[in-house]
Amino acid sequence: MGSDHLCGTCLTSRVYFTKARAVGVYEGVLQEAIHRLKYNKKTLLAKPLGALMAGTHLGSIDFKSYDFLIPVPLHFKRLRERGFNQALSLARYIGKRRRIPIDYMSLKRIKWESPQINLSKEERERNVKGVFSLSNESRFKDKSILLVDDVYTSGATVNECARVLTKAKTGGVDVLTLCRAV
Repeated sequence: MGSDHLCGTCLTSRVYFTKARAVGVYEGVLQEAIHRLKYNKKTLLAKPLGALMAGTHLGSIDFKSYDFLIPVPLHFKRLRERGFNQALSLARYIGKRRRIPIDYMSLKRIKWESPQINLSKEERERNVKGVFSLSNESRFKDKSILLVDDVYTSGATVNECARVLTKAKTGGVDVLTLCRAV
């Protein structure tokens, strides 16, 4: 969506982030690259994909305005299965290129939930409700946060992360993903 357009979710649901931007659409080469990264453990793809995100010019994403990058966390069981967090891998390249500190320890996924891949929007929202927790809330008071993930599908996951972060009285939460499902 352009900087002056709201998506259907933002028009009809409560969102806790200020804006969400994606570098591309979840199809073709980007979809294949994400699948290879996440499911085939082709971790070398994180570097060019993260560089793509860091080099993007999405107008309303001003990298200099963020105090922290926070990758969407995985539950420790999923992390153990996969061996890495793809959102953290992407955030590392963005943080390095844009000189933004990454905090990957404070926001935790504290409850196991079933994979979101085949769930409806409503099921996704229920599935992620209450699964995130934030430690050291005072660290984020009045700080501007850029939440990083690989794919924005329904927005349920990033919205729940943003809800937890805004409870800490942040200066605002924005979202950057590699792709947006359409």
